[in-house]
Amino acid sequence: MGLGSHLPGAAVARVQLACLPGAVGAAPVGWPGATSRPQGLTVKVRLMECCIAIPLSQIVFIEEQAAGIGKSAKIVVHLHPAPSNKEPGPFQSSKYSYIKLSFKEHGQIEAGRIRAVGIVGIERKLEEKRKETDKNISEAKEMVELSKSIANKIKEKQGDITEDETIRFKSYLLSMGIANPVTRETYGSGTHYHMQLAKQLAGILQAPLEERGGIMSLTEVYCLVNRARGLELLSPEDLVNACKMLVALKLPLRLRLFDSGVMVIELQSHNEEEMVASALDTVSEKGSLTAEEFAKLVGMSVLLAKERLLLAEKMGHLCRDDSVEGLRFYPNLFMTQS
Repeated sequence: MGLGSHLPGAAVARVQLACLPGAVGAAPVGWPGATSRPQGLTVKVRLMECCIAIPLSQIVFIEEQAAGIGKSAKIVVHLHPAPSNKEPGPFQSSKYSYIKLSFKEHGQIEAGRIRAVGIVGIERKLEEKRKETDKNISEAKEMVELSKSIANKIKEKQGDITEDETIRFKSYLLSMGIANPVTRETYGSGTHYHMQLAKQLAGILQAPLEERGGIMSLTEVYCLVNRARGLELLSPEDLVNACKMLVALKLPLRLRLFDSGVMVIELQSHNEEEMVASALDTVSEKGSLTAEEFAKLVGMSVLLAKERLLLAEKMGHLCRDDSVEGLRFYPNLFMTQS
């Protein structure tokens, strides 16, 4: 079945029955091979080329009816009432406002790919999408409320709920949720809002930072925080402004800007010299490493791995070989052997 062919003067939907396996069409008496049935007048079309041309403006929507016991699957084309100035046909009027196409051998699967056509069909699709969006938002709000209640119960338990691994995993995920996220509606849009946001960021980021070696890129922080905030998403500008206040508020985190322009959040206790010494040991053990290879070994993002290697180079512990094969770092023998 194909829809969307155009004839001069009007948009026309063409329904080709013979191209579908087992297709049987229904049409008024007066067509070749028409027969009478209790529920209407039909014509069976088998193994022949037959085309029904319908103006798109007359189609309301198309639906699929599943097969049942003793019944074949059908595609139903719902139509508007016939206009008063319609062309003469086999019948002047009919009590039916639809065309049914019956299929065998799963021929309706091919036909079922057809979408609603015409202005009414487009409006119907938009309305269905709007309802689906409203439903998703409603369900998301319910999930946020549920996560709040469970997170509160977890806090009351002061630790793991049980030793069961599944529940412990759920407990870890829920711990990332923010029960009452700081919003502009609550704290306004000025400095006070960013101060409160900075305090909340320090509370939710400390544990993830400790698990990741004390440092995270601002991009990772942005994704992590917004995933935890649920529907109350945070803009990149607000995140940066809040992070700039971490040091002034004497919080355990700080915002750092590398020479390359990369921004990261790190713990105040993050020891840079220890990290550089660790990078030097890893590179010395392997002989030489690229940023990608180093990232796999230490379990961090390539971006942060490269920054750590560049920092070690800046401090004189590593040297580079920048060739067509890429950037590779080696131990600085002038420093280590002297």
